[in-house]
Amino acid sequence: MAEYSEADRHTFYAGRPQPENTGASSSSSDTFVTVNPATARPLARIHVSSPAAIDAAIASAQAAFPAWSTTPPPERARILHRAVALLRSRNDELARVETLDSGKPFSETSTVDVVTGADVLEYYASLVASGGLNGEYFALRPGRGGAVVHTTKEPLGVCAAIGAWNYPLQIALWKSAPCLAAGNTLVYKPSEFTPLHAQSLAEVYREAGVPDGVFNVVYGAGAVGAALAAHPTVAKVSFTGQVSTGRRVSAAAAGRLKYVTMELGGKSPLVVLPDADMAQAADGAMMANFYSSGQVCTNGTRVFVPAARQHEFERALLAALAHVRAGDLFDPATNFGPLSSQAHYDKVVGYIRHGVATDKATLLYGGADERPRGIPDDLRDGFWVAPTVFTNCTDDMRIVREEIFGPVLCILPYASVDEAVARANATELGLAAGVFGRDGTACQEVAAALQAGITWINTWGESPAEMAVGGWKQSGLGVENGRRGLEGWLRNKSTLTELSGTVPTVFAKI
Repeated sequence: MAEYSEADRHTFYAGRPQPENTGASSSSSDTFVTVNPATARPLARIHVSSPAAIDAAIASAQAAFPAWSTTPPPERARILHRAVALLRSRNDELARVETLDSGKPFSETSTVDVVTGADVLEYYASLVASGGLNGEYFALRPGRGGAVVHTTKEPLGVCAAIGAWNYPLQIALWKSAPCLAAGNTLVYKPSEFTPLHAQSLAEVYREAGVPDGVFNVVYGAGAVGAALAAHPTVAKVSFTGQVSTGRRVSAAAAGRLKYVTMELGGKSPLVVLPDADMAQAADGAMMANFYSSGQVCTNGTRVFVPAARQHEFERALLAALAHVRAGDLFDPATNFGPLSSQAHYDKVVGYIRHGVATDKATLLYGGADERPRGIPDDLRDGFWVAPTVFTNCTDDMRIVREEIFGPVLCILPYASVDEAVARANATELGLAAGVFGRDGTACQEVAAALQAGITWINTWGESPAEMAVGGWKQSGLGVENGRRGLEGWLRNKSTLTELSGTVPTVFAKI
């Protein structure tokens, strides 16, 4: 195991090590190790950013803000478009790091993670270059003696972003793209489980021409994130992760009335209507549960199936499971990887054991002691869990109520569509939901009735840059991506100009 580059002992500013004249040590004596999930062997040792380094990163961002925020949007866009080109030219190199660090197959990281992250950066660069930061202008009391009102959209200042471990580079771009395009500066903390992308992204921004101090990286676990959320200079905190952590981050930010975006967990329903094509619905359930080995916050883990067609759906699902291929993560045929860490493996396996022993759910496929087929001997020590399907589940089961964040699908039979919708909505979470059926009107009606911020009809999971995504209820605050995603990194100023030459007043002379 090598140290993750000598330079990574430092906090990065747009990809460059902290200047020596800051007088602050950039890292503490604490370290953490990132592990290859496929083999359970260490990849690198990372030095935790010290409190002094965190303060220095924020100070660097604060010093860079005046110049970056007043850089004309087309010029900021040109710089960010150069970063897009660099990301795309290094797609496979970046994807390889993501695969080693996260355990996701290269067939996924090379076609989705880097590609879609670059798409979001390109989208926001193009948006601000084409007037996306323009405000409004309208006449008030039109005619002689009237007034006009104009609004402007202005950046917030120094912002903090706390990334997640399941889509490391993509989420870093989802946050940094609108932040930087809007004219803010950013201090970014990657997850301690998948930190290796952060240096590469900083280097891409630097090479593209992003000035020093505009994009900064600090490393560590919860204490580092908490320091960012509570820091008085930070104007906004954007967080992606589990609900319990999001509540703590949001509470810390609220203490100083900071702006926040929270993309949190889910326990999303997938409703199969009585007229659905069961093969298509089974394919949708596969995507909703086993893509990225189930480590996706929008997973459709509660699959509601009409009781009269339950066995038909189960047969279609079992047939589809034959196409899950685990193995060498760099083999193009591999489409299923391990879980991200030992701790997460233990958590997911614990839920599966609970489903069998305590919930008494019927195990249709997989299980706690099952490994996916095709694992070579040199990967036997990795954090592999087979796709697992429970059937005849009920709403009160723990595996149905709590987010597992792994490849665990629960089939819940229902008698009527109204019943399915009511049960689907009976959760404090509301991130995503979906419906499969042949009747387009019925699908639209069910999707409209489902209490979730993201819904899909006859598909699952696609989230293009143009599509705003965010959760309802306890699944989050605000949205990411789309035009509305840019608004979350801006503040509004309204100005009224009187045109009459006199100040309207109740104290006029009589």
